[in-house]
Amino acid sequence: MIHAFVLIDATPARLADLAVELAETDGVSEVYSVAGKADIVAVVRVRHHEDLADVVTRRIAGLDGIVSTSTLIAFQAYRKSDLDAVWDVGTAEGTG
Repeated sequence: MIHAFVLIDATPARLADLAVELAETDGVSEVYSVAGKADIVAVVRVRHHEDLADVVTRRIAGLDGIVSTSTLIAFQAYRKSDLDAVWDVGTAEGTG
């Protein structure tokens, strides 16, 4: 599974409607309105790189009100439980 985060700049008048349209787009699993370097972040989850290209360049970029996109592809996912396990060295019996 390929995970990507698409940072989207949009025309202000279209932000709310665009967020709803993005959430209904095949391949887009989550949509967040954000403050900072983008207006919206869409989380894309697909099986193949070709699918990612289709979602970003056709389905997302083709929506009315998109000014620009920047796509970040995830290499590794970290969950809190995974990170806790990395740092939990525990104690051996008889030490202390």
